[in-house]
Amino acid sequence: MTLGNYLEDFAVGAVYQHPLGRTISEADNTWFTLLTMNTNQNHFNAHFAAGAPYGRLIVNSGLSVAIVLGLSVSDMSQHAIMNLGWEEIRLTAPVFVGDTLYAESVVLETRPSASRPYAGIVTCRTRGLNQDGDEVMSWRRSVMVYRRDAPHDKSHFPVAKTGPLTV
Repeated sequence: MTLGNYLEDFAVGAVYQHPLGRTISEADNTWFTLLTMNTNQNHFNAHFAAGAPYGRLIVNSGLSVAIVLGLSVSDMSQHAIMNLGWEEIRLTAPVFVGDTLYAESVVLETRPSASRPYAGIVTCRTRGLNQDGDEVMSWRRSVMVYRRDAPHDKSHFPVAKTGPLTV
């Protein structure tokens, strides 16, 4: 069984509603915010955030973007060699602790790589939705993915020194 799509599997106009959702906890938000040295108290100080316009902790946008991107990997970049870029990143609604994020993508373009015959480039638009169906972010992303016959991502699972797994 192969997880994810190769270049040949993508068709312009295809829409992927990525299979997983992810609920963001306060610990996720605090950990990510402090790990990245973000000192904006709206992300980790509930007392301070209570006096801000939303009146509660707001999830660090870097974390929100990373989660939506991660949710899209199984369909869009499981067989990626590298991300080539993100454009038109929009943060269109706030994300709060306790929100569940979902992601969906539409394929905008595919083409063979000019420099790597074993790969191609897929361009998609991805958006993140919260549990209520509100769009909270979107972007355009280009990623280089392997072709199905590329040898680079095959045969990486180690052979057990004790032999094959049996009943």
